[in-house]
Amino acid sequence: MSKVLNRRAGTAQETRPARRNPTRRGRSLMAVQVIGELLITLGMIAVLFVAWQLWWTNVEADAAQGAAVKQFVQEHQAPGTNDPSATGTGNPADPAAVPVGTAPAHGEAIGVVYIPRFGENYSRPIIEGTSSDVIDTLGLGRYADTAMPGAVGNFVVAGHRQTHGAVLDNIHTLVPGDKIYVQTADGFYTYVFRNQEIVLPDRTDVIAPVPAQPGAVPEQRLLTMTSCNPRFGSEERIIAYSAFDSWQPLSAGAPEPIAKQLAALQGKG
Repeated sequence: MSKVLNRRAGTAQETRPARRNPTRRGRSLMAVQVIGELLITLGMIAVLFVAWQLWWTNVEADAAQGAAVKQFVQEHQAPGTNDPSATGTGNPADPAAVPVGTAPAHGEAIGVVYIPRFGENYSRPIIEGTSSDVIDTLGLGRYADTAMPGAVGNFVVAGHRQTHGAVLDNIHTLVPGDKIYVQTADGFYTYVFRNQEIVLPDRTDVIAPVPAQPGAVPEQRLLTMTSCNPRFGSEERIIAYSAFDSWQPLSAGAPEPIAKQLAALQGKG
């Protein structure tokens, strides 16, 4: 305590420091506590959201895509073929003989893609459309108005990289010369990977009939796969280009590198 001179009495007088309002202090502490709890709650929600995005969406999508692949390959077996592991050799010499299917309705299956570089058991359905109802659940989606498998032009598909099945998670691992197999109701189309590039999201010319050349008349049969880049972001797009190599009908059997996988999917392996 301090002492001050009482001018009227001429004596020293003790003064006490002003006391803080206990009610105001309690309210402040309560506010800090509430804010802290809210921040902790928001942090937990953020962690749960990330876990949902990176884990649970993959679990759900993997189940849906696996079922779609099995259904397609079992519904499109070669008539009279008892051994699904039989293999055949594609014939690239006669382009006129390569069948080109008609685009199905939105959300319906076009076929199945097999990419050995992504794993010996890698297979994903190819579905018509690229809206979220397709690529968030069903697998690779074909861009409307692009070419169908085997057609002259650019057959373009899109897929997620880290979520919803992570169908193109390993797109960056492709090496020139890698084979990509597309199975449809007509047979197997083999494409050979050429190169890839990283572009900004507004580069829509990569899905043109001749990539990066809007208005040009196509002469080649291309397969273009698109996904987000980097793996855990979406600031860019990664584009993988492949060129048609050969085709063979279902009756000829599967290409040798995917024959055992196909047999297992058909339940005969």
